[in-house]
Amino acid sequence: MAGHSKWANIKRHKARVDAAKSKVFTQLSREIIVAARQGLPDPEANFQLRNAVAKAKAAGIPNDNIDRAIAKGAGNLGGEDDYEAIRYEGYGPGGVAVLIEALTDNRNRTAADIRVAFSKNGGNLGETGCVSWMFAHKGVITLAGEIDEDQLLEASLEAGAESYELLDINEDVPGADIYTAIEDLEQVSNHLEAAGFNVQQAELRWCPGNSLEVTDENQARSLLKMMDALEDLDDVQSVTSNFEMSDELLESLSIITN
Repeated sequence: MAGHSKWANIKRHKARVDAAKSKVFTQLSREIIVAARQGLPDPEANFQLRNAVAKAKAAGIPNDNIDRAIAKGAGNLGGEDDYEAIRYEGYGPGGVAVLIEALTDNRNRTAADIRVAFSKNGGNLGETGCVSWMFAHKGVITLAGEIDEDQLLEASLEAGAESYELLDINEDVPGADIYTAIEDLEQVSNHLEAAGFNVQQAELRWCPGNSLEVTDENQARSLLKMMDALEDLDDVQSVTSNFEMSDELLESLSIITN
């Protein structure tokens, strides 16, 4: 299916410890600030902000923190940070393509941190454009819960979606990803919600066009450590790659369960 990403699936499998919550809170708060700054500070009138708030609530961020981030983005609080969106690109172990989106108030700090995360784990930070041609920028709507595939296909076609992918997360958390053109994201999301589907989130995502199979255990371990190191950086909002690994290889790596 278009847009399939092994790294996205791995992240769904990996348990997030409580220590990671501060990183998630920082990440989502910045997303709310930027969304409120770029549009109206009203979630009902700002689709990007509405989705950022929904993700924040799903992550357990208190309403007071959400309201404060919206107010900060709207310029109603003093000392607001001037975040800018930057994309970084590079190569991981074995030549896999890696694309990173960040929100930062200090370009030099962010670039230095990302370069270290690459170099310490067998990767290389590249120039802008070196790997982005391998990805397509898409709208992605994640549905949660039991899904009738025939109903999903019909609703997706009616809404104008490009494709869909049923998520094999685990038996307790079924779902699906719906792929759309960027400009159709809001329309398709609203249509699916009206059709009775549980829309968990709607976001823009870089989807790999082709995948690179990783079979060597040492290379796989270094690659996953590098992806984790990048995602752990406060300025990083998302990390996407084009690698694939077999379930057997993933199970053999203790990094997945640690």
